[in-house]
Amino acid sequence: MDAHAPSMHIAMFPWFAMGHFIPFLHLSNKLAKRGHKISFFTPRRTQTKLQHLNLHPHHITFVPINVPHVDGLPHDAETTSDVPSSLFPLIATAMDSTEKHIELLLRELKPQIVFFDFQHWLPNITRSLGIKCIQYWILNPSTIAYLWNGPRQIQGGELTEVDLMKPPKGFPDSSIKLHAHELRFLAATRKLEFGSGVFLYDRLGLGSSLADAIGFKGCREIDGTYADYLEIVYRKPVLFSGPILPEPPNSTLEEKWVSWLEGFNPGSVVFCAYGSEGSLPENQFQELLLGLEQAGFPFLAALKPPNGFESIEEAMPKGFGERVQGRGIVDEGWVPQQLILGHRSVGCFITHCGAASVTEALVNKCQLVFLPRLGADHIINARMFSRKLKVGVEVEKGEEDGLFTKESVCKAVKTVMEDETEVGREVPRPRSEIFKELPLEHKVRSPRWRLRSCGRTPKISTFAIKSHILLVKKERLTEQGFRRRRVAAVVDDVVAKTKGSEKDCGEEKEEDDEKKEIK
Repeated sequence: MDAHAPSMHIAMFPWFAMGHFIPFLHLSNKLAKRGHKISFFTPRRTQTKLQHLNLHPHHITFVPINVPHVDGLPHDAETTSDVPSSLFPLIATAMDSTEKHIELLLRELKPQIVFFDFQHWLPNITRSLGIKCIQYWILNPSTIAYLWNGPRQIQGGELTEVDLMKPPKGFPDSSIKLHAHELRFLAATRKLEFGSGVFLYDRLGLGSSLADAIGFKGCREIDGTYADYLEIVYRKPVLFSGPILPEPPNSTLEEKWVSWLEGFNPGSVVFCAYGSEGSLPENQFQELLLGLEQAGFPFLAALKPPNGFESIEEAMPKGFGERVQGRGIVDEGWVPQQLILGHRSVGCFITHCGAASVTEALVNKCQLVFLPRLGADHIINARMFSRKLKVGVEVEKGEEDGLFTKESVCKAVKTVMEDETEVGREVPRPRSEIFKELPLEHKVRSPRWRLRSCGRTPKISTFAIKSHILLVKKERLTEQGFRRRRVAAVVDDVVAKTKGSEKDCGEEKEEDDEKKEIK
């Protein structure tokens, strides 16, 4: 950050789930590293779970929120980690009950920008206070563009499976095809009430419509066409923060994992992780393990026990443990995914297709097998990365029932791991070329400020504040060699508009000039 550039005060207000707190905190760390002040809103008892991730405590301050009790929730429940998924809508109701408290905090703290995601009511508050707000998605823009965009909302009423089968008008990608079981799931989620009498899709769509800008945890090289589409739909800037991976771990891989992995050849181990919150039904759990066994490669599977089982051992297929002893491990505890993916012995990663997991895999050298969970983002990610970008292979599932078999798991793993297959030859390293040049060091830059004086104390130019918060640079490989390209996006009016006599000093002309410069 330029030593002479003023810092910004930014507030962060994510949805009450660890899967949202953590990406917002990673972004906060990047911004704080550049000298910006961060006020991070979090439920009071959740703060202790996040403190170890705060790498810049002098710049990042946790602001505790008292979450009112909602009938139907356990006492002291604050986040989705505290309750089963069936009670998530009540967590949303509890979050909505903090609206007045949040307004008081914003009046007191006076940030210039607020980043939010699920709080559809927040933009009206920030607008009344002269604060700019950015809806920051941890989902990929392809998902939002396909499922949550304006035209889908404008149709009104219920969208059927037939409606969702086709992408919305103008959608820039023909590779995303949904299966029958996925269409049923997505159509059903549109009817899901998610707190305070608001449907989930309405909550998210309203936030996008009312925000000053929309941000994504991604990069234009991969998602630029979807961002351009959303800019047209919502008529506002769509910005990228870069992938915002966590800082490289200071810790090292535990000796038990190092010792086991070192016993195999480089690139030979299959690592499977199905997400920290997701579990498979018993039959799918067993089919996955049998598929790993059948593929014949050494494997490490990090899985939760199926519903109704206390441990993974009691859910394993009969005789499975004995048959794979020495070459296969199934672990139900937390495993350091980032460190394992970076180990030289790991050659394949079977992922549930969460955006963060896919990104962590792409920056390593392992092959990708997509086994998406039944969730909007997971489904769209699997199609985009397997069919459009062709960086991996998706496990085949039944069209109607959505079930995979041990044979389909084995086939997908062998397809990417065996060099004699066409995909095995072509998928591996072209994929690494896509990401090795991307902004994975998270070169998040400070805003470029211009201070002007009209015979009085300098003020911040409205349009001169370019969103270098969400700016990355990269070297891109072309036929002629490397060329430097800036992946930039602009937030108009990031801070409250300068008022009054500043316009007499040519404010409007400068705004026009700034826009021309951006173009």
